[in-house]
Amino acid sequence: QVQLVESGGGLVQAGGSLRLSCAVSGRTFNTGFMAWFRQVPGKEREVVGFLRWTNGYRVYADSVKGRFSISRDSAKNTLYLQMSSLEPEDTAVYYCAATPRSNIYGLSSRNVYDYWGQGTQVTVSS
Repeated sequence: QVQLVESGGGLVQAGGSLRLSCAVSGRTFNTGFMAWFRQVPGKEREVVGFLRWTNGYRVYADSVKGRFSISRDSAKNTLYLQMSSLEPEDTAVYYCAATPRSNIYGLSSRNVYDYWGQGTQVTVSS
């Protein structure tokens, strides 16, 4: 059984930093992609960025470029999201997601991901 478990969320002041973790158990996605999404109530779940597990190739949403960084630790089978210069607009529930597919097209859509974590709340105060 595949499980993705996020951790590291919390309350932080604007301008601060947080690092989210997503621990994967049950399989590895070394031929596919993993991603971070976020969602606020009443809005669609949006991609923050995604990473190809094999070579670390990454793509970020424009709204987080230069502030957020996705990385992975293959030995720990864990995905990370380092968030810096946080803004109140970054407040959301953050989810990690995974797919074994190797095709990069469409990876900004939540629909292509087969596995999801339960989410972790990030709140940025002004």
